[in-house]
Amino acid sequence: MCSSVTREVKISIAPDVLSLLTRIHQHLADRGITAYLAGGMVRDILLGRDVEDIDIAVAGNALAVTSEIAAGLGGRYFPLDEENEVGRVVLSVADRKWELDFSTIEDGIEQDMARRDFTIDAMAIELAELLRRPESPMLIDPLHGEQDLNDSIIRAISASAFPADPVRLLRAVRLAAELSFTIHGETEALIRKYDHLIGSVAGERVREELLRLLVLPHGGQHLEHLEELGLLGEIFPELAQTKGVTQPKEHYWDVFEHSLRTVKAVDFLLREGDWDYAGPEVMEAAPWSEELAQHFSREVGHGSTRKSLLRLVALLHDIAKPKTRTVEESGRTRFLGHAREGALAVTDIMERLRFSKRETKLVELMVRHHLRPTQMSQEGLPTPRAIYRYFRDTGEVGIDTLFFSLADHLAARGKNLDLAHWREHAEVMSYVLAKHAEEEKLAPPPKLVDGHDLIDIFGLSPGPRFAEILEAVREAQAAGEISTREEALNYIENTLNIRLSEKK
Repeated sequence: MCSSVTREVKISIAPDVLSLLTRIHQHLADRGITAYLAGGMVRDILLGRDVEDIDIAVAGNALAVTSEIAAGLGGRYFPLDEENEVGRVVLSVADRKWELDFSTIEDGIEQDMARRDFTIDAMAIELAELLRRPESPMLIDPLHGEQDLNDSIIRAISASAFPADPVRLLRAVRLAAELSFTIHGETEALIRKYDHLIGSVAGERVREELLRLLVLPHGGQHLEHLEELGLLGEIFPELAQTKGVTQPKEHYWDVFEHSLRTVKAVDFLLREGDWDYAGPEVMEAAPWSEELAQHFSREVGHGSTRKSLLRLVALLHDIAKPKTRTVEESGRTRFLGHAREGALAVTDIMERLRFSKRETKLVELMVRHHLRPTQMSQEGLPTPRAIYRYFRDTGEVGIDTLFFSLADHLAARGKNLDLAHWREHAEVMSYVLAKHAEEEKLAPPPKLVDGHDLIDIFGLSPGPRFAEILEAVREAQAAGEISTREEALNYIENTLNIRLSEKK
């Protein structure tokens, strides 16, 4: 362990970070406010990681400081914790977005460090000192965080760390996953002791930590760690109800274990994890491309990407199976309507955790339609009409749901995977993806008829049937059954049995 509270450290800070810190220091120095780099920022600097967020502790009211800094730098101000005087500035500089978090020092910097969560986050560097000696400043380290950093250990500062702020229960797992560190045994014991407190944390704070965990490779392993520590069921009580719920013989695991394994299968298909029950031939059959990699890396909301939401869907897709489970006289177990009921359940969960409307809608759509990919065709490849209907109904989660279907297949069969059946499934998904990509490159097909035609030519009155007729025409056009206006008019007359008016 280190013997001194302060010592010189050798570091390297990117020029854009140093420039931003200089501007912040000027604002604070003009007001006579002493400030320190603290928390995760110091940790990341010592690890040589890119600095993404800036944490600053100030000897003054941080809320007032944050408001003034936001005005001075042209950023936006958000009070994060008014009771403890914590504020945030969101700032864009040279096309890069920064989050600057300012906290209030009450009794000196060392006492401030003692109130933090983990030793590796309880180090500080005075801002003025850093700007004087940017390559070799003095590190304030009263709790020997640098030693734990060198030993790759997450260690709680005290037994009261988690009751003081229960979101730290989840943050410990996230930091361990993010840094490839190990949580100290005594700290794990404290997490198990206080796991129930995670239910008292505001939904948006749980969401933020959860998303930072789900965006990482090996998401399934990280969720298993949450389960081992007793946190997963506290965050998702509905998921805990799936434990021990048996499934038909085609399934290798019960509903709960299947859900966790589906996340691991998603990792595998995204090329971000392993699958213990398959050789290279399973991976070779699954579709993949640079375009797909970019698709799943796209941001959906603040902190969420398509891959993180896909992992969340994998975890929650069968959430309604306990509610819908029935056993027939023949002994067959069924879960009729579980996709529809599951969509309702995940909407409640997403709203409870304060996900955005768009994030909630995408997850709800995937859960609602997670069985659709296997329903596009019973034998052979799906028809153009079936593909059109699928993407019409799944909208912008069509690609994501296809990949989920493959993960669901792997997690259902487990060790009993039939390679021939898997290849057939993967071939259909690859075919649908290829056809969709072809359609995306083409110009939108011309509109052949509209509502005015239904009124002027067919003598119909406006009403709900309009949309049904026009959608049927678009579907036939997408299927290649019609391509001209005349064919569309004949289709309406013949297929929908609409009598032509005298105006035709």
